[in-house]
Amino acid sequence: MRKFLIRVATLAAAATALAPVAPTTAAAAQHLAFRPLSYNINGYNWGGYAATGSGFTSVSATWTEVRATCNSTNDLYAPWVGIDGYGSSSVEQTGVATDCSSGSPVDQAWYEMYPANPVYLSTSSYPVSAGDVINASVTYVGSNKYNLKLTDSSRGWTYSTSKTLSAQRASAEVIIESPTGAYPNFGTLKFSSATVNGKSLGSSNPVAMDPSNGSYEARTSALGSSGTSFSETYLQE
Repeated sequence: MRKFLIRVATLAAAATALAPVAPTTAAAAQHLAFRPLSYNINGYNWGGYAATGSGFTSVSATWTEVRATCNSTNDLYAPWVGIDGYGSSSVEQTGVATDCSSGSPVDQAWYEMYPANPVYLSTSSYPVSAGDVINASVTYVGSNKYNLKLTDSSRGWTYSTSKTLSAQRASAEVIIESPTGAYPNFGTLKFSSATVNGKSLGSSNPVAMDPSNGSYEARTSALGSSGTSFSETYLQE
């Protein structure tokens, strides 16, 4: 069985406030966590880039929500940014999930301090849909406290929260993930303005990942010349 590919990223040009409410999607109701990097004999559930080492204090990125097409009701994925998760047992993260459990794609903002369950934001107070420009950031502010911030500049809302967790801060990520191992067809999603510790993502010499579930589900491009942008292209469920 072909193993999932992990490759080292370079700076080469791309070759290719209202409180959250109880979960309203099936994904949230089932507590499907966007969890630390995991794998089985077929491959990994993450795509994107992870900087590794120690002392990570911030990560941020911007993307435009794409219009996904559901292949099945099992499809679920999210772009997100976070600290930890690559080689550790916690993740401090925020992003937007696309859930196909209803038969149609539903976009919903969320954050998570894994191993706690994800918290999904109210779709009426914090709506997200295809075409919206999203910026996400996670910042460590000391004393085991993290600020998580999500902004939908297309709709003019920002959600931020501060949470406490004792974690290693041994990695920082800009990622797409499918907890179910099944991606909807999201076409191509482009991350931009990706930074780690206030510098370009590429300056941290991050590890690149392509999600695989027996065969590759998406492809991660090389980083752009600035080291702050890359794309994820859907291949198959």
